[in-house]
Amino acid sequence: MTVSDIPTLNAALNATATVLITTGFVLIKLGKKDAHRAAMLTAGVVSALFLVGYVTHKALIRGVHTPFGGEAPALRAFYYTMLITHIVLAIAIAYLVPRTFLFAIKGDYVTHKKWAKVTFPIWLYVSVTGVLVYFFLYIWWPARPVG
Repeated sequence: MTVSDIPTLNAALNATATVLITTGFVLIKLGKKDAHRAAMLTAGVVSALFLVGYVTHKALIRGVHTPFGGEAPALRAFYYTMLITHIVLAIAIAYLVPRTFLFAIKGDYVTHKKWAKVTFPIWLYVSVTGVLVYFFLYIWWPARPVG
């Protein structure tokens, strides 16, 4: 594995988190609490692994950002709007997810449910847009080398 492989691994972790978060949501709606708990805890672990991979990648490339190669103004506006909202909400998720988990771990399911109604859509958005950012930067519109 090389440094250039980390973004692909991170995208796979985000995609896995998306599936697990969605599965957890469906399971709780079906009343399957134990399966919901397992799916959400696994999503938490997968998201934590993503965060380790993301920070490691940024450290190894010394914080250099990956340029976006899309040139159309509407495409650039869409991408940067998605990226900015992704970043801001990812920062929020770093607090919301552990806090929501904590209520469940303590057995305060009423508060857990209230927090989860806010946390779930934000966490889902962050995981989906994380995958999209990867596709925008590395698959669909990678920056062309200068020269």
